Amino acid sequence: MTGDAGDGKGTAAEAKDHPDMTEPQLDMTEPQVTDARPGAPGPLLSIEGLHVDIASRDRTVHALDGVSLDLAPGEALGIVGESGCGKTMTALSVLGLLPPGGRVTGGRILFDGEDLATASAPTLQNVRGNTVGMVFQDPLTSLNPTMPIGAQVAEPLLLHRADLGRKEAWARAHDMLRLVGMPQPAERMKAYPHQLSGGMRQRVAIAMALVCEPKLLIADEPTTALDVTTQHQILELIDSLRATLGMAMILVTHDLGVIANRVDRVAVMYAGRVAEQAPVRALFARPRHRYTEALFAALPERAAERGTELHTILGLPPSLTTRPTGCRFAPRCAFATDACREREPDLAADAELGAGADAGLGAEAGAAHRFACFHPVPYGDAPAEEVVTPPPAAATEPGGVLLRLDALTKEFPLPGGPFGRRRGTVSAVGGVSLTVRRGETYGMVGESGCGKTTLGRIVAGLEEPTAGTVRFDGRDLAGLTRAERRAHRRRIQLMFQDSTAAMDPRMRVGEILREPLVIQGVGSRADRERRTAELLDAVGLPRGAVHRYPHEFSGGQRQRLGLARALTLSPDLVVADEPVSALDVSVQAQILNLMRELQREHGLTYLFISHDLAVIRHLADTVGVMYLGKLVESGPAERVYASPLHPYTRGLLDTVNVPDPAAASAADRAPLSGETPSASRPPSGCRFRTRCPLAQEVCATTEPPVTTPSGEGHQVACHFPLTASRLTSVV
Repeated sequence: MTGDAGDGKGTAAEAKDHPDMTEPQLDMTEPQVTDARPGAPGPLLSIEGLHVDIASRDRTVHALDGVSLDLAPGEALGIVGESGCGKTMTALSVLGLLPPGGRVTGGRILFDGEDLATASAPTLQNVRGNTVGMVFQDPLTSLNPTMPIGAQVAEPLLLHRADLGRKEAWARAHDMLRLVGMPQPAERMKAYPHQLSGGMRQRVAIAMALVCEPKLLIADEPTTALDVTTQHQILELIDSLRATLGMAMILVTHDLGVIANRVDRVAVMYAGRVAEQAPVRALFARPRHRYTEALFAALPERAAERGTELHTILGLPPSLTTRPTGCRFAPRCAFATDACREREPDLAADAELGAGADAGLGAEAGAAHRFACFHPVPYGDAPAEEVVTPPPAAATEPGGVLLRLDALTKEFPLPGGPFGRRRGTVSAVGGVSLTVRRGETYGMVGESGCGKTTLGRIVAGLEEPTAGTVRFDGRDLAGLTRAERRAHRRRIQLMFQDSTAAMDPRMRVGEILREPLVIQGVGSRADRERRTAELLDAVGLPRGAVHRYPHEFSGGQRQRLGLARALTLSPDLVVADEPVSALDVSVQAQILNLMRELQREHGLTYLFISHDLAVIRHLADTVGVMYLGKLVESGPAERVYASPLHPYTRGLLDTVNVPDPAAASAADRAPLSGETPSASRPPSGCRFRTRCPLAQEVCATTEPPVTTPSGEGHQVACHFPLTASRLTSVV
């Protein structure tokens, strides 16, 4: 895995092979005052006035510009902010894993009293994986595809524990895999990364980071793109191991729900600096910096509660090739004045300590609450999320049925028998029936592997169903001729989860957007140029983007291009497969608002696939909940969320990380537990029965029928539906 100035990723292996890659060249500057508090234990980690530059052939990016943070033994610190704000770069700097061209130009990184910013390569190698463990964002690319899992977990022990033999290291690796909840650890030791699910790979990455029992764990987006139950299991696992081993932790994430549930203190970063830091309850109860306020306002949960559009932060973070003058957030802040543009505010303690005490947080929380803002969010006037209120969400009126699925089934052969014989089949979709009306957004939710994406690919024509029918605008698609099928593809388009992988990196944006028009033979060259310009206008990108390549755009901009590509042929239905799963909250808000605006303007219909229940609640008119290939519940979004009928739906909602520390520990929540059974051997009767707290004998012998116990189109497939939900909507 290589790194660049955009994401700051790197690996320990690269640092070992190229020790001069991270060799610091210091230009010491006066450090900022750190977050030491009277009576607090001495810090395990102290970052003081850290400056990091990343030099390339034609520019230098000032990635970090005076970052100061403290971390006490056993404490958990969350670092949040938009993509490119310096979260990951701060974490990687601790281990000296800066990308090529990266170097520390000022400040100190004191870990256990030793300055890692000036440490030699052998010293850093001894720290990595030994006293400081790291869980990288993408476990698939951070694991070695040529080594079995057991060898990779045992490797840190063999490197850092000279007294251990290979047999003992292998035994400890097995014990660690068992400790992180890996099913059948003895068998998994011999497996390779590609043979494991995403959740299992993340468990392997955690086992590698913890096998030497480090004092500090750095977790960089450890749950990005995982479904809610896998995310919950991974975070619970990290919490449990932290308590067992007495570790401190730095959790880097853009998920504010994760932060609310899992850390003691929070640092909000913007454009390479710390904008605000506070105890987690104080930050969520009373954010003071206008940037923090804007991040909270962009949460889908807040918009769903108020029935408004998502709040978006206008503009983009500043380019860090030159150091901005004044407050770095001023160009995007509605409260900025001339003073904000002329000088940069200092990170100072909250002077209004009484308000902190009034909020039930205590004066100590106020003293630890620091922010760099000339015009902070005021106490007492209004909650932060109401200071900037977006317009009400305009509702659409769905029309007649556009898409109908009847008993749709998809099975994949399971190879591996002698002479190429099948060993069985994988039941990806098991008899799903649903309808999508013209102009509505149908949200499909469920855990990874439940069949959501397969169903979407069938609708988009990328997979053929094993059985059942797909009717679009009243016509059975199985009866189309080859020519008719080619013409029909214009009416249904797919928006992929990974916009980068979905675009040819060798083609310019103009070619990518014109390609569907060329394939379908639509219009003249001038018509295609005009259509391309219209699409870029529609998704809010400059027309000059046609001359650039996909890698020259940010993640949010690439997702806009993916949406533009899906709209090129003016489709009736867009199948959106996890289109915002890896985006930070502010970019996510921009994309979701854009999708809703285009839906109103062009009469689009969306089949929106996601594991993010808050996003689905905000965007969808109708919700379908899938489990192991079956549609277990469906109905109007508000009814499904307020009064779920299926125990699986209730469990999903209880598992969500709520961006509210006070609600996070609600006693009446019962998160899902257990593992999803294999789709090659699904349970008899109700497929959810192996994890259901209400299961009885009939659930094992008889598949539950679809009923409407609450009426109004709210359907459920359960022998014992929840007649009176005890769930207060938390999403």
